[in-house]
Amino acid sequence: MNRLILRLGRNIGIVLLVLVALVGGYFLRAWLAPEKPAEQSRNGMAAAPSKVQWWTCSMHPQIRQPKAGKCPICSMDLVPIQTGEDDDGPRTLSVSPAAMALMDIQTSAVERRFVEARVRMPGKIEYDETKLAYITAWVPGRIDRLYVDYTGVTVRPGDHMVYLYSPELLATQEELLQALKAVEDLKASKIDIMRETAGATVEAAREKLRLLGLKPEQIAEIEQRGKPTEHVTIYAPTGGIVIHKNAQQGMYVTTGTRIYTIADLSEVWVKLDAYESDLPWLRYGQPVEFTTQAYPGETFTGRIAFIDPVVNSSTRTIKVRVNVANPEGKLKPDMFVRGLVRAKVASGGRVMNPDLAGKWMCPMHPDVVKDGPDKCTICGMPLARTESLGYVAVDETENAKPLVIPVSAPLVTGERAVVYVRKPDARMPTFEGREIELGPRAGDFYIVHHGLREGELVVTHGNFKIDSALQIQAKPSMMSPEGGAPPPGHQHGQGGTAQTMAQHKRPETPDTPETFRAQLEAVWRAYLHVAAALADDDFETASSAAQSAGDALEKVNMALLRGESHMAWMKELPNLRQPLAQMVAAEDIEHLRAGFALLSDELAVVIGRFGVGAESPVHVLKCPMAFNNRGATWLQDNRDVRNPYFGAQMLSCGSVVRTIQAGMDEEDRRHE
Repeated sequence: MNRLILRLGRNIGIVLLVLVALVGGYFLRAWLAPEKPAEQSRNGMAAAPSKVQWWTCSMHPQIRQPKAGKCPICSMDLVPIQTGEDDDGPRTLSVSPAAMALMDIQTSAVERRFVEARVRMPGKIEYDETKLAYITAWVPGRIDRLYVDYTGVTVRPGDHMVYLYSPELLATQEELLQALKAVEDLKASKIDIMRETAGATVEAAREKLRLLGLKPEQIAEIEQRGKPTEHVTIYAPTGGIVIHKNAQQGMYVTTGTRIYTIADLSEVWVKLDAYESDLPWLRYGQPVEFTTQAYPGETFTGRIAFIDPVVNSSTRTIKVRVNVANPEGKLKPDMFVRGLVRAKVASGGRVMNPDLAGKWMCPMHPDVVKDGPDKCTICGMPLARTESLGYVAVDETENAKPLVIPVSAPLVTGERAVVYVRKPDARMPTFEGREIELGPRAGDFYIVHHGLREGELVVTHGNFKIDSALQIQAKPSMMSPEGGAPPPGHQHGQGGTAQTMAQHKRPETPDTPETFRAQLEAVWRAYLHVAAALADDDFETASSAAQSAGDALEKVNMALLRGESHMAWMKELPNLRQPLAQMVAAEDIEHLRAGFALLSDELAVVIGRFGVGAESPVHVLKCPMAFNNRGATWLQDNRDVRNPYFGAQMLSCGSVVRTIQAGMDEEDRRHE
């Protein structure tokens, strides 16, 4: 009985084993079997593969979900994107009309039009050097009285200024009186030559006194009185403000000793600082508008009278002088001003001014403009045609208009500029990435040198979302020009692993001393104060911190550097000064934030090249939504996201994209 049961159990086990083998073989075959070929049509052709729709986040392209929802990182609505769509190239993206609407993609036509470049320049008011006058001693002597004994006094032409004792003047007066006596004695003489000689001696004595500073009425008074005077009064030769008093009462002076300096403030000079990049838009005789803090809301005007031919080696700026009439005396020397030049740009980046077209202008006095050839009414120089002074003639034809795109169209990184162009004949909305060559920026437009044609549609809003979608599909994009795998994830604040979007290795800098890095750290600390103030929406504090950053930058001693480091610093220094000057001159927080974005890009390069004295890491963060989705980066010494571009509106928007420590990024440290 037991044997029967044992045999029955063995048979049941064999059956179960066979059943398991059959089921396992079925699933193993299904797993190893090749996929079924695509359905074929009746004529034998394979049907087109179906489109697979995914949903992604425009801020975090690494997020991919098969259905609509919220981004798990930033809670933004996901946008649809389709894969499996045929396209014409590796940089092409096709989306449905609904997806295009959800991505809020907007386009603008490439066009030819005259654009206006605006050049903003800080500066200050100075004296007009041509209207300075000096009161000096024409004879040696002693100052017995100064009628004007402090600076700032307004004087008129002919006002008495100095009462001077002069022995030399006393002797010359005696000569005049003796000559007059000789003429009187020779009146009855019949010898003509003697009378003529005596008369000539009188005239010579009078001329000598005139050359010593006496007026004709003073000389006549001496002759009438019949005896010399020990003192002479010096009068003001011109009117103006006494800006310097160079002598004191009781002081002995020699011929030529300067006693007063008088400035006529009816006209002043405005000295503005222009950066090298602004020079293409500046011309002699251009109208300039400027404002002062003393008179808010009031705009003053003048014309460019001189552009310095030499660049300041310290500030890397060029002085631009503007002549300004000041009839009411509102403008005071050393006042700070903010200047603005509006240049109308023609093709090739040339400057045109319709008001000066075909005119003739004085090369010394830009206010003298006439319709034809003539001479300057001030200096007598022949007038020159405005075309010879750098302007182009007015030409309203299409060839004279430059090819331009809005500033929001290109994604600019380093020397590359990428735009997304909509294909006109595509079945679905299709966008092609294209690298172009940009010219200078002119106001709200970029001039295009190569890569686009008039009438093409470029994406002006939503281009970052298109770029993110291309990254998801491992296609070439602005962030990944070579294509390849999509970028890895990154975090908001703490609690994740920050990854680099791009690796920027700093070359070794053995010739950069620690003293230099310590000085650079002062700039870095001031920058952090600016970032914190912007995150708090505090314009006044941010502006003050920007000024501190500029002051710290000027204290960085470039003499500490040698070799390649010195040359690298000379190259980067103007790139730091320009945005700092823009931030200091900003009149509102939005303009200050624009300058801060430029400073952040440059400071990241500088810290990556030289490092800073601090041991704490430097984190590079990015907000892709800043500046109408064009994106912007900033630097922090911690990972807690505090967005300086949106402040309280979206304080936590952004993520760490790169970390630098002592001039070395995270990838460098991982390999150590």
